[in-house]
Amino acid sequence: MADIENVVIIGSGCAGWTSATYAARANLKPLVVTGRMPGGLLTTTSLVENYPGFHEGIDGIKLMEEMQKQAERFGARIRFNSQVEKVELAKPPFRLTIDGEIIESRAVIIATGAGHRHLGFESEKKLEMKGVTYCATCDGPLPVFRNKPLVVVGGGDSACEEALYLTRFGSQVYLVHRRDQLRASRIMAERLLAHPKIKPVWDTVVEDILDVSKDTVTAVKLKNVKTRRKTTLPCAGVFIAVGHVPSTELFKGQIQMNEAGYLIVQSPTTWTNVPGVFACGDCVDHIYRQAVTAAGTGCAAAIDAERYLAAL
Repeated sequence: MADIENVVIIGSGCAGWTSATYAARANLKPLVVTGRMPGGLLTTTSLVENYPGFHEGIDGIKLMEEMQKQAERFGARIRFNSQVEKVELAKPPFRLTIDGEIIESRAVIIATGAGHRHLGFESEKKLEMKGVTYCATCDGPLPVFRNKPLVVVGGGDSACEEALYLTRFGSQVYLVHRRDQLRASRIMAERLLAHPKIKPVWDTVVEDILDVSKDTVTAVKLKNVKTRRKTTLPCAGVFIAVGHVPSTELFKGQIQMNEAGYLIVQSPTTWTNVPGVFACGDCVDHIYRQAVTAAGTGCAAAIDAERYLAAL
């Protein structure tokens, strides 16, 4: 077996790259396991306007690339497109199975982020990549969506951003939201409501997605939650932006988490219930879920790990 690592960082979003930079500058020679989606969910965002230091905004992929290069500059080592398949966290050194290989580490930083929340329909699953998608930036420019009516489901910042981006391609963008007002930040809500190609559909939920028999999206079945009236809205694509689920399944039974699956830390630190295992970013934060807050906790996790290792 190879030498024991000082610290392994699981995840490569804002939290993961920031913790990698801090750990590398502390000469811990961290190993970053990126997962199958290097850069995390921010790589699906076209323009990040609220990350400090970029007054005109920055592309999400570009921001992650810059963070990666910064971590590498100080000596972080990276296993690209690698997946942690199993963790054994009963006692240090901790054992991680990465693509079949067992790695031991004195400390672990969990920065696995969160994944897209699904509506839960069988039709949603069957029509994924056939008109159902969770990323407008990734799929909006596809020819199948051009000059066609499109539906976005959700009412937060992500849903507003998806809808605004899709106005470049769709003939009309319907925003379906279960409430009568948006949950998005004021500036995002104002932009959306002012756009002539976006039509909000208030107090409404999606009950099903058509048409599985045709192996493509043709419409959505809607229900108004107040009047109970049901309608069918023709569309060529359904872009789902109803929140996220923490990517923490790997740690069940070993790291304390709340009923929603978010890891529990000893705030304001990033210590979990297992000494030597730290958690940061969106797998912990169910309140703010911002790039800058993820980066902040990534910094904290690296400092916590550094101090933990120094005490050993």
